[in-house]
Amino acid sequence: MSNVRKLSFLTLLLTTIPVLQAQKLSSIVIDSVSEKPIPYATVQFNNRGMITNEEGRFNFSFDSIISENDSLFISSIGYESIAKPINAFTDSVIVLRPKAIELKEVIVSNKDYTPNEILEMVEENIEKNYNTAFTKKRVFLRETYQNEILKTDYELKESTIAAFNESFLDSVIKSFPKQNTYYTEMLGDLYGSDDADDQKLDIIKASEMYDKDKNLDIEKLEEKFNAIVKQNIKSDSYFKIKSGWFFGTKIDADEMGDFFAADIDSSDVAAVNQRLKEEQKQQEERRKSYAGYKRQNLGNLFENLPIFDDTDYNVIFKPGRYELTLKNFTFLGDQAVYVIDFMPDGSPEYKGQLYINADDFALIRMDFENTEDLRDFKLLGVSINEYLAKGSILFAKGSDSKYHLRYYDIIKGIRGGVKRPLKIIEKNKNVKGRRKQNELSMNIDASFGNVNRYELVVFDEEPITEQQFDYYKERNEVLPTYMPSYDPEFWKGFTIMEPNQAIKTFTSEAELGE
Repeated sequence: MSNVRKLSFLTLLLTTIPVLQAQKLSSIVIDSVSEKPIPYATVQFNNRGMITNEEGRFNFSFDSIISENDSLFISSIGYESIAKPINAFTDSVIVLRPKAIELKEVIVSNKDYTPNEILEMVEENIEKNYNTAFTKKRVFLRETYQNEILKTDYELKESTIAAFNESFLDSVIKSFPKQNTYYTEMLGDLYGSDDADDQKLDIIKASEMYDKDKNLDIEKLEEKFNAIVKQNIKSDSYFKIKSGWFFGTKIDADEMGDFFAADIDSSDVAAVNQRLKEEQKQQEERRKSYAGYKRQNLGNLFENLPIFDDTDYNVIFKPGRYELTLKNFTFLGDQAVYVIDFMPDGSPEYKGQLYINADDFALIRMDFENTEDLRDFKLLGVSINEYLAKGSILFAKGSDSKYHLRYYDIIKGIRGGVKRPLKIIEKNKNVKGRRKQNELSMNIDASFGNVNRYELVVFDEEPITEQQFDYYKERNEVLPTYMPSYDPEFWKGFTIMEPNQAIKTFTSEAELGE
């Protein structure tokens, strides 16, 4: 165990003073036998919930006065729970012991249920066990996007603009990073029900972390491209883009954005003020767009929970489409839990495990993973392959005796490609004679891969009325703060899900070069 203890430092400063203020508890939860971290363990303090990350770590910030006798409660499926005063935690490593299983402790009725009968009971008790009405939730969403360019081949067939040559196109390709990772985190209050379109979001704080240096070459390339366009293409031109489809796309020159934007004289006050107004409007639109994107992601996650019919994970409502096996019994604290394995029997794409409370037949956890490609699309040289979707969904009982979403973790993988001809033709209707001015023609063979991860933690949830929901107005005042590397002080004073080691050690190339 000594090696595991070195992974974490003691950050809770316990004293003999009876009242503690503004303290923080950072620790790792491990298995007493294997000494391995226990992911997704539930940590509760004064009715506030927390989940350990995949490395078994958690971090609790106490933003109010607490008593040294306040209790911390830690539980995980298959382990004996711990409940003791916070001043009794004197080590940065918390050990949970596997709980021995005696079948006589699990038999809660005179009938031995089959897996199908258990799922029937789960469906019958959904309305009683889960709150799907309007609530206000304190949520933390962490998103990780890992992008990789797999292939960037092309064949230049024709270019009537000398500057658009193979050397220039090679510089375009080299400007795109082969690999890139983007992290974003958000803490906020989500108002809504079980409808993905019936949500409102108040963002409290947000961050984004990526390597800006990987965008610098692209910005320089854009400047060079703008200069080429201005020198060779008329401002009243329009463009036909052809890619082997049955039709061409028309784009006017003024739709090319900054390509034809004129420089502003700093002495022209009216022009400068106009530009400032435009920038303020763009900033406002970005705030709305950022909040809207986060709201949509959150709404989609909640709407796709397995307790709802017609979701991706439809085992409860369509058990006949799966092979079900009652694998064993286990415990969550003192509560007996059925563990059911499910495998697709035909068209469904997911396999996994269901953990169901043997007392009230509530689904408290679901682990899932796809068994076949979720989407494999190929048409006219365009391909999309959604090959990965796996994760875990955890529910916990609240003070209202209803179960609420506590944690949602899903990893998605997708590959895409384009292999087709491309033509960009400049035309001008004001030029006498031949309207065609310039042409860029090439064959493209490119492919990419993305692995995206979404981690959602729900800390607190309280009921609200539909009238309160209608009355609340989104403010959309927060944009993410950019960080070139992980800053442990950014979330100081806030309770979030502890980041994993990859996030903690992330550093942009600019930071490494200093």
